Amino acid sequence: MEGKSIVIMGVSGSGKSTIGELLAARLSAKFIDGDDLHPKSNVIKMSSGIPLNDDDRTPWLERINDAIFSIYSKNESCVFVCSALKKNYRDAIRCGNEKVRFIFLDGSQELVLKRIRMRNSHFMKSDMLASQFAILEQPVDEDDVITIDISMSIEEMLDDICIRLGV
Repeated sequence: MEGKSIVIMGVSGSGKSTIGELLAARLSAKFIDGDDLHPKSNVIKMSSGIPLNDDDRTPWLERINDAIFSIYSKNESCVFVCSALKKNYRDAIRCGNEKVRFIFLDGSQELVLKRIRMRNSHFMKSDMLASQFAILEQPVDEDDVITIDISMSIEEMLDDICIRLGV
């Protein structure tokens, strides 16, 4: 799997970080949490309970795109975590990056809300979840996206991802 990047995508609370870290370990790949690539202004805005807009996301998506290109240019592999809620966000990540695949963690708003309420260390607040579902564009006709049902167990999700990636 050298020279490839996998982006674990979905709304906050869908399990991106958990699945991303475990998948990276399984594949002996690097792991990068896209939240760590947000500019300071975005973190401050989200911590204040203000949803990001497209202008806020542009520099963040450029950083992710650059990181994926860097991984590819060194013939390394990486699992990234990034919400990538809109098709144009995914397109921004894809631009110039041929060997990127997306794993969409898909689940109901009720299930995700339940998960968010159980954690307290993340800057995403449960009342901001509705804004994420409102802008989510389900990946349709995107050949490089694999959709995974988050109602499965973590092990079932990981096994399904690996089978569908062919690794």
